[in-house]
Amino acid sequence: MGLGEPSGWNKQQLEVSCQPERCVSFLRWACSLVSWLQEKPGLPLCRKVCYAVGGIPYQMTGNALGFFLQIFLLDVAQLEPFHASLIIFLGRAWDAVTDPAIGFLVSKSPRRKYGKLVPWIACSMPFGVLSYCMMWFTLSDATPASLKFLWYLFMYSFFQTCMTCHHVPYSSLTMFLGGTQRDRDSATAYRMGMEVFSTLLGSGIQGQIVGSYHAHMMNGCYVSNETLPNTSTYSLTDSLENTVRAGLSAFCSSCKLWGRCRWPCCQLCVWYPHCHCALSLFFQRRAYVFASLVLGSIYCLSCLILIFGVREQPGPLSPLGKVELPFASCLRMIVGHKPYTQLLCGFLFASLAFQITQGIFAFFCTHAAGLAGKFQHLVLIMLVTASLSIPFWQWFLGRFGKKTAVSLGLVLIMPALVAVTQVMHNFLAFVFLVIVAGCSMAVLYLLPWSMLPDTVDDFMLRNPSCLNLEALFYSFYVFFNKFAGYHAADCTYNPSVILTLRLLMAPIPISLLLIAIIIFCLHPINEERRKQMRIEMEAMGHQAQRGSRE
Repeated sequence: MGLGEPSGWNKQQLEVSCQPERCVSFLRWACSLVSWLQEKPGLPLCRKVCYAVGGIPYQMTGNALGFFLQIFLLDVAQLEPFHASLIIFLGRAWDAVTDPAIGFLVSKSPRRKYGKLVPWIACSMPFGVLSYCMMWFTLSDATPASLKFLWYLFMYSFFQTCMTCHHVPYSSLTMFLGGTQRDRDSATAYRMGMEVFSTLLGSGIQGQIVGSYHAHMMNGCYVSNETLPNTSTYSLTDSLENTVRAGLSAFCSSCKLWGRCRWPCCQLCVWYPHCHCALSLFFQRRAYVFASLVLGSIYCLSCLILIFGVREQPGPLSPLGKVELPFASCLRMIVGHKPYTQLLCGFLFASLAFQITQGIFAFFCTHAAGLAGKFQHLVLIMLVTASLSIPFWQWFLGRFGKKTAVSLGLVLIMPALVAVTQVMHNFLAFVFLVIVAGCSMAVLYLLPWSMLPDTVDDFMLRNPSCLNLEALFYSFYVFFNKFAGYHAADCTYNPSVILTLRLLMAPIPISLLLIAIIIFCLHPINEERRKQMRIEMEAMGHQAQRGSRE
């Protein structure tokens, strides 16, 4: 090594150092790459993921309530059937009132330091988590029935209010993420994929924790009615259950000798004649509380990721301002927008068809298909399929258009619904059919929510003087998506009940889906209109940038 060479340098590094023009060209290329990445239109992947994670609480808790709330009120909280149905009915009626009201309040709220929509999500989170956990808490058996009714009604209604304060601003946040139409559709696909996954979380966690106890209670119901249980529900746990029953009988005998109950489970024997039912109920109540704590923790974590990972970006048609018009005027203008009302009606019929099927799926599998104790596995398979199908439908709508995608996807489930009513005691056939249904369910999750931002853009372009109504548009959309039903069935076989379940599983949902497909086909916003709106919005954006520079 010569005297003029720096120590530690090899020959190749020395040659590069002796060619300053290459270093300058490399620095220019790096600077141009950084500036291109900064100026490149679009949403970063991190923001899309954080936004998608924020949709977990709504679907996760909603599906857990849809599948298990009425069973919890009837079998675990020991409410009368009339009181349980009244709680769910009044809670949904209250939820229907709060959706438009919260949407209008969000529209009237000013933009603050941390945004206009995110503060609503942050403030509602702790109350929502607390009310959700308290809703699954079981009061003492000595509590009067009227007090139990008021407790669960208040907790259910308060939780629905907190969830509305979360979901209406969150769904409206789609319009304020920034980027182009394609970026917005991509963010919606991420959101829908995460919501399907959250549905899987809610149904899976709640179902796996408390589902086995419901199977044991059903077997006890068959035994108490002196009928034979479904042989498909027998497993190796039956021998363990028999052992537990024998031990409990010994405990009860010792309690009778002492004159008082010495064991926590036997304290329930005063009201329940069978000790194994008392033990199942005792552990059921603990299982519901534990499941609520798990889902509440996920709820809290998801909201924190959304709050710290997403920043609201105002646009030329979405300035994040405060609405000055009264509620009646805003409602009149929204309802008078024909593309929005058509999309709303199509979404209503399609959502109602799927939610009717969801509401009676557990009882259909148990009492009509002979698959008692296996419906939670079928639900998990369907939700996994829906989650994996969303990327395909996102590609399909970009290739063939949104109207074609939604029509084809809704048609796909119709043969599966017909076949479900004809197949009995065949688990593998049901697996294939729920996979087809899961592919169609992905369309319901993705397409209507992907078409809504285009409808809002069309309204803003046609009414440039009426801005900041995004929260109201999304609040009514959320409102019409809340017509799910879940009805309890009898514990014994009844032919009229079986016929009703078959009618609710196929003919009624198919009729609703046909109406929804016709409405979606008549929707006026097609791909040509979307291109025209994109050009107009880009022109307005360039004009706004020039005005800000001047």
